[in-house]
Amino acid sequence: MNKAFVKESDNDDDDDLGPEAVKLPAGTKNYITTQGYKRLREELAHLITVERPSVVQIVSWAASNGDRSENGDYLYGKKRLREIDRRMRFLTKRLEIAEVVDPAAQPNKDQVFFGATVVYSDKVGEEFRVTIVGVDEAEPLQGKISWISPVARALTKAREGDTVVLRTPAGIDELDILEVIYP
Repeated sequence: MNKAFVKESDNDDDDDLGPEAVKLPAGTKNYITTQGYKRLREELAHLITVERPSVVQIVSWAASNGDRSENGDYLYGKKRLREIDRRMRFLTKRLEIAEVVDPAAQPNKDQVFFGATVVYSDKVGEEFRVTIVGVDEAEPLQGKISWISPVARALTKAREGDTVVLRTPAGIDELDILEVIYP
């Protein structure tokens, strides 16, 4: 099918980042925990050994059925292959530049650094528990925040008992650090 009739561009495959990717600040390293690195490697291996061969088989079967212009299995399969290939390129690039940090090896366990789990309370008294992780493994709803997030930046280098200032669009908040935990 001609590209004029579909919502795709010629450089669609060049966009390796995808919508879920977080760009790293200029001049910084891609810090990641050992668990996060392992998870990304496993995802890449799964895409290479399971997911992609399965979709290639479906596309091959669909192509053998004849007219490809109205073949839903073929069209969807080709689109899915592009998605898988884009994710594989993204993971490969991120793993190549990853700087693996083992939080358990942190010598200053009383201070907040990458990989620390921090229990803190805001000025209202509500308690939060967050773990500072890499940008590719952040899951804010599970309490895993990126080391480049405003909260993580405010907490970094503080110690138990310290009060840090967090600047947000809603105003300034003070966070009391209650506990610093390393695995």
